[in-house]
Amino acid sequence: MNSVVIPALVTNSFSISEKATVSPIGSGHIHQTFLVEDGQKFVLQRINKNVFTKPEVIARNNRLAADYLANHHPHYLFLTALRDKQGHELVYAEDGFPWRVYPLIENTLTVDFVTSAEQAFEAAKGFGLLTRNLHGIDSSKFEPTLDRFHDLHWRYEQFEMELAHARPSVISQAQEEIKLAKQFQPLVQEYNKLIRSGALTLRITHNDTKINNILFDKLTGKAACVIDLDTLMPGYFIYDLGDLVRTCVSPVSEEEQDITRIAFRKEIYNALLEGYLSQMKDNMSDGELAAAPFAGKMMTYIMALRFLADFLRGNTYYTIYYPEQNLVRARNQLQLLKLLNEQS
Repeated sequence: MNSVVIPALVTNSFSISEKATVSPIGSGHIHQTFLVEDGQKFVLQRINKNVFTKPEVIARNNRLAADYLANHHPHYLFLTALRDKQGHELVYAEDGFPWRVYPLIENTLTVDFVTSAEQAFEAAKGFGLLTRNLHGIDSSKFEPTLDRFHDLHWRYEQFEMELAHARPSVISQAQEEIKLAKQFQPLVQEYNKLIRSGALTLRITHNDTKINNILFDKLTGKAACVIDLDTLMPGYFIYDLGDLVRTCVSPVSEEEQDITRIAFRKEIYNALLEGYLSQMKDNMSDGELAAAPFAGKMMTYIMALRFLADFLRGNTYYTIYYPEQNLVRARNQLQLLKLLNEQS
């Protein structure tokens, strides 16, 4: 085994030999993910239990989905964790962190940025197909893996709480962003009204629909498989469609410091909507279809509030590489929100 150190309990449980080659893969910031080459190739992952405090719930939700899909859509490729010698999907190392193993899906790749409308369509279609195929499953058997993850009302309350307790010097730095965040507060009322109206159906959704959570076929460019299923749990379609819009519609990411580079790419937006609805439209009510334009604004606003709240509290949640990074992220997302708001 190379310089990457995997706990002996984990290597023994998953029968990883000393001759195995282990190398880091992926661009995620939450878990540690490795490619293991040991006769065959597979993916080994250490779950960050400090973020996902209920890893057993993740495993149980994924197993419920896997069993349902195997019975109702047996040809659908759903990534499922492999079991160890004892039949367990999670193996806990001595430090208390759980590990899991997935098969490697050959001849696929991930991308970090959307470069074409075709790519956007395929990604949205892939996430929409997952939720469509899970239509009919008993969502009451699923538990949240992150409580109130996309609850805009709660995220605004968190922002207000951090603002009330922030140091004056920090508030002074973020004056413009705080002002903008407050100006968009009517979106919270719109969200509350939409949830209370009953217009949205509670479904099993992915809840983290970034472009790099889709595996693309290397040859065809088609969506092959949805990955990163830790947030597979009950949710509303606006969460998945909204995060697709938030992360794909601009040519630059949330890390971009120059807000003049942030743009609304209408052809990408239209492709996202078309791709998602190609799978989901038949299962959506008129009220849900009418709410589609709200999705991107709502999810972009949530992330602006979360970044801003973290900056105000002293940067305790998101990884940062310079002191103002969360403020830059909030500014970035607020600019994107302005552009999305101008489209409606």
